[in-house]
Amino acid sequence: MANIKSSKKAVKTIAKKTENNHELKATVKNNIKNCDKAIASGDKKAATECLKNVQKNIDKAVSKGFIKSNTAAREKSRLNEKVKNMK
Repeated sequence: MANIKSSKKAVKTIAKKTENNHELKATVKNNIKNCDKAIASGDKKAATECLKNVQKNIDKAVSKGFIKSNTAAREKSRLNEKVKNMK
């Protein structure tokens, strides 16, 4: 544990940032999984709604630097193609 007052404060802020970062990453991963489930179930309306949420959250993650832009583009493209190819 840190002895200096500013170091103690830094430990607290780092913990908050780490928690927020983990939460956003988990949200993105869960949204992708939910979109895949909607696609697998064959519900096109639910899949398109999930796709909108996934794209929004992926863009947030890119803007904050959690995901590289090429990775985000690849994920969005793959999901978009799956939704388009649904019957």
